[in-house]
Amino acid sequence: MAKRRRFTPEFKAEVVIEALCGQSSQAELCRKHNISDAQLSTWKRQLLENASTFFEPVDKKTNASQQRITQLEQLVGRLTLELDIQKKVSTLLS
Repeated sequence: MAKRRRFTPEFKAEVVIEALCGQSSQAELCRKHNISDAQLSTWKRQLLENASTFFEPVDKKTNASQQRITQLEQLVGRLTLELDIQKKVSTLLS
């Protein structure tokens, strides 16, 4: 069984930028880097679909993550409180 190759994001970006510049054909790039045509097309599509997020401020990205963390911390607090109540009730009923 062939071992699956993993490519770094830097390598993917380099190859896609090379493809978008048009100095070499897609087929030439695939042969040069030993990747399939479908793989390169997928990388190009992913870059083009996500290009707009590149220009978003970093604060906006971290703010969304921070809000999610806050929600999860609140949920953990509620669940911990419920568990403590259930433990006390269980000992009282025993």
